[in-house]
Amino acid sequence: MKPYSLFPKINSILIGFVCLIATSTFAQNNSDSFWKQVRFGGAVGLSFSGDYFSGTIAPSAIYQFNPQFALGVSLNGTYSTRKDYYKSTILGGSVLGFFNPIPELQLSAEFEELNVSRKYDNRLAIKDDNYWYPALFLGAGYRISTGRVSTAIGIRYDVLYDRQKSIYGSSWMPFIRVYF
Repeated sequence: MKPYSLFPKINSILIGFVCLIATSTFAQNNSDSFWKQVRFGGAVGLSFSGDYFSGTIAPSAIYQFNPQFALGVSLNGTYSTRKDYYKSTILGGSVLGFFNPIPELQLSAEFEELNVSRKYDNRLAIKDDNYWYPALFLGAGYRISTGRVSTAIGIRYDVLYDRQKSIYGSSWMPFIRVYF
């Protein structure tokens, strides 16, 4: 029997809460002013060499409540394979929060919930893993904003990092964010 995890339910509640805020904000304003406050961004990644391939797509959208605070959601999909050894599919989402106490400083919090499906075949044994992995990133970065384009470069830390289950190699990760 698999252990019970509360994190998928918490993530669903958080995403529902963000959607509720966005919907109520939309209902109070006309559609033009709502969409002027929405910013889109995301990540695309490709890595390959010889018999290894990895691809990631992670679109995101944030609602800019004011110059200091933004809240949003992100989706994540990653597929990795190494011929005759390893295959992985990772799907999930995040709730994002950004706070800019001054225009050049961006503080961030991101709760991410990923479903990890991995299969190893090392000729001695076959191992299948399928589990939910939560991450809570707290970060800080230098931000540059010109018109509708906002870029932040910094570092974030996963306070829930589990070396055995994480898809990331370290709890510390640099980031570059661009929103339009």
